[in-house]
Amino acid sequence: MLEQPHFGRRLKQLRSERGLSQAALAGEGMSTGYVSRLESGARQPTARAAQHLASRLGIGVAAFEEEGPADSLAQALAIAASATSDTTLEALERVLYPGEGQDPLLRWQGLWLVAQGRRQHSDHARERVVLEELVALGDELGLPALRARGLTQLARCLRAGGEIVPAVEAATTAHALARDHDLPVPDVAAGLLALVSAESEAGRLTEARAHADELTALNVPRSEPLGAEALWTAAAVRVRQGDLDAAQKLLEEALDGFAGAEDLTLWTRLRVAAARLHLQKSPPEPDASERYTEQAETGMVFVGIPALEQEVTSIKAEISFHRGQFADARVLLDRVCAADPRMTYRNRVRLEILDSRLLVIEGREQEGLERMRALAEEAQAAASIDLAADIWRLLAETLAAARAMP
Repeated sequence: MLEQPHFGRRLKQLRSERGLSQAALAGEGMSTGYVSRLESGARQPTARAAQHLASRLGIGVAAFEEEGPADSLAQALAIAASATSDTTLEALERVLYPGEGQDPLLRWQGLWLVAQGRRQHSDHARERVVLEELVALGDELGLPALRARGLTQLARCLRAGGEIVPAVEAATTAHALARDHDLPVPDVAAGLLALVSAESEAGRLTEARAHADELTALNVPRSEPLGAEALWTAAAVRVRQGDLDAAQKLLEEALDGFAGAEDLTLWTRLRVAAARLHLQKSPPEPDASERYTEQAETGMVFVGIPALEQEVTSIKAEISFHRGQFADARVLLDRVCAADPRMTYRNRVRLEILDSRLLVIEGREQEGLERMRALAEEAQAAASIDLAADIWRLLAETLAAARAMP
């Protein structure tokens, strides 16, 4: 049965998802006013009207029919959990909103899966919206494990988006919940991972180092994804402290110990991290970076994450830059920028640094100089002191190199 007001709400939802106006949906066979009255629930749809609208939306009439909220959510959740894909997650997300009358635990599970999907695509803005609702729902349920897990993921999302202060706050709360309620080691480690990363970005390196040591003291086997990520996170703190040799040892320990069978995405990301580390050395080591980049590309064939592909392309652009192949670097960099980069705050800044350095090399010295100065001031305002220092150093090196060129 096509009953109001469900029909009107469902019609508006499907129209909005497709980006259609009421006039565009109505077409030639129906008035815009009639569509408006249907959506508001003021008119009962006829079978002919429903068929016309379904045809315009590219769906069957059955898509307008009302289901019990709990039944439809349970069904969409079961499908998404057993066969995760963009299609099943989009279907799950549609069922989750507006969400009246749904079982809160089922809803929490649905939000968790949708957030994971958004994170895989580096869609941090939409991931944040879902995670904020997830955290609020976890607070309502009052279950420490769910609260800690939601806050941990929110902290990671905020850090990736460059919102460092709220990321530290969320991670601190998640870590305290895991510790105070004696949650399992994976929850404690996940909270510490988020906390160390956020504190490092905030320039709180003393606290980050202490929490990194606490993390490695959990002795999670490095053959497990969590153990490998713990070593990677500890290495990142050493990078912020300028101890690149210690960072390289920790990262190599993670690379050697983690086979990747359980998590090919992490296996690939570790190699991307190693490739970037070798470029951060002074002087840079483009050959070593290239070896790890080639390994990462073998994993990307199976992982298929656009954001990771963009990061590898940006590293290849840096390698070309350090080899003096500036035209190749520009081509690779423009390829990333044209694809609407989906990267963490720090990697987006690195991309802009490379672009600015190329501008200087290409003869647009004043423009490159001003952009790098603005980037350094932005990084300093965001409490990324080490990043700001790197930008000033790179600016000086680039100017010296440009003026030495014929």
